[in-house]
Amino acid sequence: MTGTSPPRRTGRRRDQLIALGWLVVVWNLLWGQFSPGNILGGLLVGGAVLLFFPLPPVTFGGRLRPRAVLVLGVSFVAELVSASIHVAAIAVRPGYRPHGAIIGVPLRIRTDLNLALTAELLSLVPGTLIVEVDRAGGVLYVHVLDVRSPADLAGSRDRVLAVEERIVRAVGSDAELRQLTTEPQEAP
Repeated sequence: MTGTSPPRRTGRRRDQLIALGWLVVVWNLLWGQFSPGNILGGLLVGGAVLLFFPLPPVTFGGRLRPRAVLVLGVSFVAELVSASIHVAAIAVRPGYRPHGAIIGVPLRIRTDLNLALTAELLSLVPGTLIVEVDRAGGVLYVHVLDVRSPADLAGSRDRVLAVEERIVRAVGSDAELRQLTTEPQEAP
């Protein structure tokens, strides 16, 4: 038997080294320059963060699909621009009071990674905000801006599911892709 560690432990160490590298980069960007002292400080602070605040392992059973990642990126930028223009128009319209709503959207793929990625992309788009995540039920509770009718609520729900679908097509497993064809359950 060789002196190598089991694959699971090796993968965890690799993930920790990648996280440490990013923490060092962020530390140096916060200081505004890359210097030997800042790199050493970043290594010390990053090491302490990883030691005292360990993150739970995130399992990734999917695979990266470059074409779907490109579609996800282009769609996200298009939604970002469109929503920004819409929110800006609401902001400058004199006397207009938009109505908001909170909708519960059950996702079809209920992994932690999918919940986190979907919630993050939705929160980055102006006019939508995640107010709660029901991890056990796989439900995102989303605040949407400028709701005038039930059709707007249905459209917002469809947009959330479309974002989920693009994420799964970009980084999901084959089993998760098959799950996309199922209709999600209604939120409680």
